[in-house]
Amino acid sequence: MSTEQNTAASERDRVIVFDTTMRDGEQSPGASMSLDEKLELAKILEEMRVDVIEAGFPIASNGDFEAVRQVSEIVTESVVCGLARAGVADIERCAEAIKPAKRGRIHTFLSTSPSHRDHILRASQEDILEMITGSVTMARNFCGDVEWSAQDATRTEQDFLRRCVEAAIKAGATTINIPDTVGYTYPSEYADIFRDLIENVPGADRVIFSTHCHNDLGLAVANSLAGVQGGARQVEVAVNGIGERAGNAALEEIVMALKVRGDRLPYHTGVDTTHITRASRYVSAITGFPVQFNKAIVGKNAFAHESGIHQDGMLKHRGTYEIMTPEDVGQGSSNLVMGKHSGRHAFREKLKDLGYELGQNALNEAFQRFKDLADKKKHVYDDDLIALVDDALAHGTDRIQVKHLRVLAGTEGPQEANLTVTVDGEERSAKATGDGPVDAVFNAIHEVVPHTAILRLFQVHAVTEGTDAQAQVSVRLEEDGRIATGQAADTDTLTASAKAYVNALNNLFARKEKSAPDDAKVASGF
Repeated sequence: MSTEQNTAASERDRVIVFDTTMRDGEQSPGASMSLDEKLELAKILEEMRVDVIEAGFPIASNGDFEAVRQVSEIVTESVVCGLARAGVADIERCAEAIKPAKRGRIHTFLSTSPSHRDHILRASQEDILEMITGSVTMARNFCGDVEWSAQDATRTEQDFLRRCVEAAIKAGATTINIPDTVGYTYPSEYADIFRDLIENVPGADRVIFSTHCHNDLGLAVANSLAGVQGGARQVEVAVNGIGERAGNAALEEIVMALKVRGDRLPYHTGVDTTHITRASRYVSAITGFPVQFNKAIVGKNAFAHESGIHQDGMLKHRGTYEIMTPEDVGQGSSNLVMGKHSGRHAFREKLKDLGYELGQNALNEAFQRFKDLADKKKHVYDDDLIALVDDALAHGTDRIQVKHLRVLAGTEGPQEANLTVTVDGEERSAKATGDGPVDAVFNAIHEVVPHTAILRLFQVHAVTEGTDAQAQVSVRLEEDGRIATGQAADTDTLTASAKAYVNALNNLFARKEKSAPDDAKVASGF
């Protein structure tokens, strides 16, 4: 086979990785990202060599528009994509947002299933076909790279889905996405949908077909891989699998499945997998969504071996029980204990091993926090450092911050909390009692930052073993149908609780400021 033939074959087998963490991922109930956090995530994704970054839904809010516009300004290698419904205002707004991009894409969509046609759009099949042609044509006039999605495609009549895809291709779409919007399909069925479209739709050979799978039945990754086997050459994914309801197909799982199982999945991506852990931890920190310990690829236990049989095998040969290494995904293989005598250089190298690369100012701040922690704890383990850095990332842009807390607790009630916070730099203090110290702390926060949010979740776990372990606290709040999550870590459980509650409030207020019109929010998930 000639070099040209090898190159052509390689391109046919290449899978484009389309990341929607900032758009569909942010629609997870309780997840929210600030503009600065989205810009930092965009840099990480580009360093990871993700092909397409879907940065937001520009018509939804000024915040989403700015996110797409500013990501378009700083990203030079990856394609920057914005989402738009099949309407003039949406497409124009999206085109304006991606205008600064070196490589921009408009991603427009329309529901095609009978359920959505009858109950959401109240439109006939002919109406749908006309809307597809009009919207894709308009988008193509603004941008040469246009993706069209058939929302709820897997519950659409196959003959009508063929007609919709044909209309989109004729109007100029370059990528055709077949989303499993409600996580309904299963692998063999999904693969057959792609095979049918590719074999029977005129012009199918001129476009890239894409998967977009939700995880309602736990099949998002399996379905996505089946779609690739059926002919799709783009996968739409999110870091840690975050997204609407049960989430999206996880970027890290699909990329590593393609890398590890090349024998049965002879396809490849351009992703640098050594950045996976870094991306996972950053997304977890800024959204307040902890990664479950047994999560594939990026979970705390993903490379842990406790069984005696497993440990014996590992000592003899790593390949006995590991199909990939921690280094493959950017996890450090060591668990070097740090202490108060550890220097800045060792600290920086340790963070690199753990998947963090901080700027100088952030590094200096993290190093000081590490020294403070080392004064309280005899041994500082990897998990301590992860909690410390994640905590700093999660709270760096908070408008409200805990400055001072003193709590009176014990068997004799009522318990009492004295709290001082800063709100946009202004100090506010309050004293409150409660049924227990945590209740007193949260009542004090309510005094200094009045709100009507309801506490839906309060969860504490120890980061490491020992009585001096850091406590990691997760808090979930709900107000007017909006949900926000907060996280914090501290060797003092009550301080961690206060910081987590305040972090959730910050996220809730940010979510309110950039809240979208109801119709935009309902229609934006696949």
